[in-house]
Amino acid sequence: MTTAAVQEYAVTDAARGLYAVTTGPDGALWFTLAHSGQVGRLVPGEEPTLYQLDPAGQPTIIVTGPDGALWFTETRGHRIGRITTGGETAQFSVPTSDGGPYGIAPGPDGALWFTEMNADRVGRITTGGETTDFPLATAGAFPSAITAGADGGMWFTMNQANAIGRIGMDGAVTTYPLPTEAAAPVGITAGPDGAVWFVEIAAGQIGRVTPGGAIAEFPLPDRAGRPHAITAGDDGRLWFTEWGGNRVGSITTDGKIEVHDLPTPGSEPHGITRGPDGALWAALENGVLARITPAITAA
Repeated sequence: MTTAAVQEYAVTDAARGLYAVTTGPDGALWFTLAHSGQVGRLVPGEEPTLYQLDPAGQPTIIVTGPDGALWFTETRGHRIGRITTGGETAQFSVPTSDGGPYGIAPGPDGALWFTEMNADRVGRITTGGETTDFPLATAGAFPSAITAGADGGMWFTMNQANAIGRIGMDGAVTTYPLPTEAAAPVGITAGPDGAVWFVEIAAGQIGRVTPGGAIAEFPLPDRAGRPHAITAGDDGRLWFTEWGGNRVGSITTDGKIEVHDLPTPGSEPHGITRGPDGALWAALENGVLARITPAITAA
C-alpha cells in the first residue's frame, strides 16, 4: 500500500465555509467561501487574498475558464461569476431566475457549461457572458457536478435521479441510471482512461462510466464515508474526498482503492484539485487547504 503526506495551510476560519478549490492560470490556488460570499487566492507560503462578492450569493464550484479567468457558480445568487487573476469580477444571471447553479466546467466548444439544480437544466455561458440552457427530461433530478468527457460531451451527475447524464454540444441529453438505488452521485471528473469517474455520496462508492454508458461501481472501505468530490491526479489515479470520513482517497483505473486520514479531526473535506506543484489539494470546511503528496511506498 502507499501512504500520503498531508500539510495544512489555514486560509480562513471555519465559519466562512471553505468549499471548492482549483488551480488558476497564474499558478495559484483559487477557492470559494460559500458562507461569506468570497473567492480567495493562495500562493503557498504567502498570505491568502480574499475578494468579497455578494455575501448571500454562495459561491460554490470554481474552475479556470478558456479565457484565462476563473469562473464560478453562485448557487443562492443564481449567477455565474467571473474573476480575473487581478481580482476584477463580473456576474451573469442564469436563464432561470431561481436556477441554483452548482457545477461548472469548460467545454470543448470554448464556452463553460453549468448545472441548475433547482431548474432541472444544464446551461452554457460564453466567455462574453451570453447564456442559454437546456431542460432535462427528468423532474427533480438535481443536476450537480459537471465535467468535459473525452468523447466531446459534457457529463454530469443527477443527484436525486440516481443517474449520470451526458449532454452534447447540440443540447441532446442522454441519461444513464445507476445500478445502486439512492446512491446520490455528486462529484464527477474525466479519467485518464477515457472514462468519466464520479462519487456516490449516499452509497459510499466510486463510479465509472464509459463513453458508451457502461457503469461500474467500487465500494469504499467505509461505506459511510460520504465521498464528495473527485479529480484526476498526476499519478494516473483518481483522488477523492470523504466528507463524512475525514479522509482523502485514491482509486486506480482498475478499481484499487486506498484511503488516508486527515490529521485534524472533523475537518470535513469538500473540493479537491490537482495543484500547480503536482500534489493534490483539498478544501476543508474548517478553513484549511490540505496538500496531499501521494505515492510514498510503505512496507
